[in-house]
Amino acid sequence: MTNPYWRLMRADRPIGTLLLAWPMLAALLIAGAGNPPLKVVVLFLIGAFVMRSAGCVINDFADRAIDGHVTRTRQRPLATGEVKSWQALLLFIGLLIIAFLIVLQFNKATILLSFAAAGVAILYPFCKRFTQLPQVVLGIAFSFGILMPFTALEQGLPLAAWLLFAANICWTVAYDTEYAMADRADDMKIGVKSTAILFGGFDKLAIALLQVATLGFLAALGHLLVLGWIYWIALLVIVLLFVWQQFLIWYREPQRCFRAFLHNNHVGWVLAAAIAASYWY
Repeated sequence: MTNPYWRLMRADRPIGTLLLAWPMLAALLIAGAGNPPLKVVVLFLIGAFVMRSAGCVINDFADRAIDGHVTRTRQRPLATGEVKSWQALLLFIGLLIIAFLIVLQFNKATILLSFAAAGVAILYPFCKRFTQLPQVVLGIAFSFGILMPFTALEQGLPLAAWLLFAANICWTVAYDTEYAMADRADDMKIGVKSTAILFGGFDKLAIALLQVATLGFLAALGHLLVLGWIYWIALLVIVLLFVWQQFLIWYREPQRCFRAFLHNNHVGWVLAAAIAASYWY
C-alpha cells in the first residue's frame, strides 16, 4: 500500500488535479494568445497539484469523523487512524506554504486572488454541514484557477475570463453532483448535504441543464474569441461526452455514477486541446 500521506493528498488518484488543470490550461492559452510562457505554465501546473492536495487534506480532516461510515471512504488514512489529525494539519499548512511561495512569483492581483481561492477551498469541506450546495462552493474554488492566469499574464479580467469561469462552475457542479450520487445513500444516513440530495429525483435533469449551460458559456467564449472550426467540432464532441455521462447515470447505480464523474477528464482535455489547436492551427 502506498504512503498514507500520499493517499491523504489523493496523489494516487490524480483525477481532481486533472479536472483543476485542464480549464487552467485553457485559461493560460487564452490569456497568452496561444503561447503562454513555459515558466508560468509549469508554476500553475505545480500549483494545481499542490492546492488540490491541500484541498483533499483539509477535506479529510473535516470529514474524519464520518468517512468511516461511508463505504467508498472508510479506508482513507484519517478514518483508519494511519494519520493523526495534527499530522494532517501540519501537512495542510506545509502545502499552503508551498502554494504561497509559488504565487509569490506573480503580481499583486494574482496573489490577492490566491488568498480568496485558498479561503474558498478551506471553506468547502465544512459547507456540507450547513448547505445543500457545497458543489457550488467547490465550483467557485476550482474556477479561481481560471481567473489567476489572466492576472498573472497582465490581462486583467476580461469577458473571456468570466465566460470560462462561469462555464467551469456549471461543469464542476455537474460532475461533482455525479460524484455525490455515488455516495447519496450513505450521505443521507449520516446527514451530509449535497446537490445530489437536493435535486433528488430531478438529479439527472439538473445535471443535463448544467451541462447545457456549460456548453452555452463555452459557445459564447468561442464566438467572442472568434475561435475556428476545430473548437466548434470539439464542442460537438463534448456534447457526445455529456450524453454518454447521462447514459452512465441513468439508473443511478453508484459505481456507474462514479464512472461518469471520472469520464469528465475527457471533457477537460478535449476543451484544452481544442483551444490550443485554435491558436496553433
